[in-house]
Amino acid sequence: MTTDRAALLRSLHVKGSPLVLPNAWDAASAKAVEEAGFPVVATGSAAMAAVLGYEDGERTPAGEMFAAIARIARAVGVPVTADVERGYGLLPAELAERLAESGAVGCNLEDSRGDVLVDPGEQADYLAAMKAAAGDDLVVNARVDTYIAGGGGAADALSRGRRYLEAGADCVYPIGLADAGEIGTLAAELPINVYFRPGCPSLADLAALGVARVSYGHGLHKAAHAYAKTLFAAVAAGRDPYQ
Repeated sequence: MTTDRAALLRSLHVKGSPLVLPNAWDAASAKAVEEAGFPVVATGSAAMAAVLGYEDGERTPAGEMFAAIARIARAVGVPVTADVERGYGLLPAELAERLAESGAVGCNLEDSRGDVLVDPGEQADYLAAMKAAAGDDLVVNARVDTYIAGGGGAADALSRGRRYLEAGADCVYPIGLADAGEIGTLAAELPINVYFRPGCPSLADLAALGVARVSYGHGLHKAAHAYAKTLFAAVAAGRDPYQ
């Protein structure tokens, strides 16, 4: 079953026909994603950290995060891919094991610590060791943080992306990339994930540029939480929140 789900997730990464992932943050939102017809549920670390009462950036204890991922995986019948930040300090084989135990068949893994880029060789070695432990049961979306951590832009992203794919990653995620020209440059060579946010090309344009995967990160959770705050404010003011 795990291998089948991983194979399905991997097969949905198609350049020009991207896998679209509106990231979930708990079991209820994951079920809503599935009910909307999406073939995969992806978690977002920032949103899940907030729901669990922590700040983003690996401040959530690993046990709590993996327990939350497991609740999501139990709640849905589609493959789950989990955002696990930088790996919560776990060794590659340990991370692969924790993902398997949680029921996730995919993961995002960052290549920065705080605001500092990890050496690409070190990151490639970690990815290779994790894939060696997991085999085909894990689909890896290797995040490339050059656009948010002071790297060399497209050239650096391409170089890192090539190394991560050679190490066994299935897709490359240059987070912060929004320029259509640079998206096209990277997508021409690499299977890439684009983070959809205001100012980003449309889904149709991203498909035309050859993108393989689109995710919404913590944006939908932020929007949902902002709406919930308006409901609470209405109740506090004595108004009918359903009007």
